[in-house]
Amino acid sequence: MLKGLIGKKIGMTQVFDEHGVAYPVTIIEAGPCFVTQVRNPENEGYASIQLGFSEIHPKRLTGGELGHLKAKELPPLRFLREFTSKETEVKVGDKVTVDTFTIGERVDVIGTSKGKGFAGVVKRHHFRGGPKTHGASDRERAPGSSGATTTPGRVYRGTRRSGHMGTERVTVQGLKVVLVDAERNLIGLHGAVPGPKGGVIMIKPARKQ
Repeated sequence: MLKGLIGKKIGMTQVFDEHGVAYPVTIIEAGPCFVTQVRNPENEGYASIQLGFSEIHPKRLTGGELGHLKAKELPPLRFLREFTSKETEVKVGDKVTVDTFTIGERVDVIGTSKGKGFAGVVKRHHFRGGPKTHGASDRERAPGSSGATTTPGRVYRGTRRSGHMGTERVTVQGLKVVLVDAERNLIGLHGAVPGPKGGVIMIKPARKQ
């Protein structure tokens, strides 16, 4: 069966082990997900499986999304994501739940980081700032010089400067599964995952064991 889930970040809590040690745990409402499409090298040129998550009113979907799901006799699903997989026994309409993962297993989590808006170099790139004495009272959080003089006479592309921070696709690898609640479709991961509460999360088997 396909090992992959789409979920929604609920928040963080702590779990105690048998020795009384507390571990930070992120709770994710994962699934149930439905297989909405199976891609294969013969037709699409690559192998993957598309999952759908979170039923929604049909009016909230575009005509293309609604037609894509109706053609396969599936309910209107808000989120569609692809998972690279060469699984051959998966069929459209199959249901995927948190039972696919077990406690102690390692997973990778993909999400969208929190948006921080326009940020300076101290917050965005961890610059130390300028001196705080000798008349430099307005240089404490300034980036300082960004280039040389006549040569090259410009600022190189990619130089770390102030700018938009956050709202990027982030992958956290090797998180340990510490809780699986099939009745409530909840999965608990040791550590933090990217994004705010309510953010959409993808869970995959860990690439690095």
